[in-house]
Amino acid sequence: MSDQPFPSASPSDVTRNDHTIRVFVEELSVGLESEGLPRIAGRIFGFLLVCQPPEQTAADLARELHASRGSVSTMTQLLLRTEMIERVSRAGQRADRFRVPDGALSALMRREPPRLAYFTRLTARGLDLLAGQPPEARSRLQELHDLFAYFARAFPALLDEWERQRAEESR
Repeated sequence: MSDQPFPSASPSDVTRNDHTIRVFVEELSVGLESEGLPRIAGRIFGFLLVCQPPEQTAADLARELHASRGSVSTMTQLLLRTEMIERVSRAGQRADRFRVPDGALSALMRREPPRLAYFTRLTARGLDLLAGQPPEARSRLQELHDLFAYFARAFPALLDEWERQRAEESR
């Protein structure tokens, strides 16, 4: 077995031959897998973050990631649905290409506040169920509730600040 996670069929492309980039893509895919994303979807996303050119066909992804075309097809559909990647077509070419669009990660993070609000409401309901219990019986749930409530309040402002800072830096 090769020490590189993904065999390369394109020796001319520096990014694709850089062992440290390949290790990064694999580590990112493992991290995303721990967050619930299938590992091959994480590899596709990670590769699209660092590859040159930034747009890749399904065949390119299958070859570079040493994955089946079916797996790439299924996982690109997942990544398209979550808006982590987008499909790009070029006039006169049959094969669509995939890329990570500008602003996609910020848009992805904008989905967190409703999830945080949901867990804040859910833990509040749990605390209501434990209303007659001693404080030590409620403490773990109270801590979780307080954490979700804090992040639900603070997260939108943090995203706004990050987007403002990013816009200023790109000027």
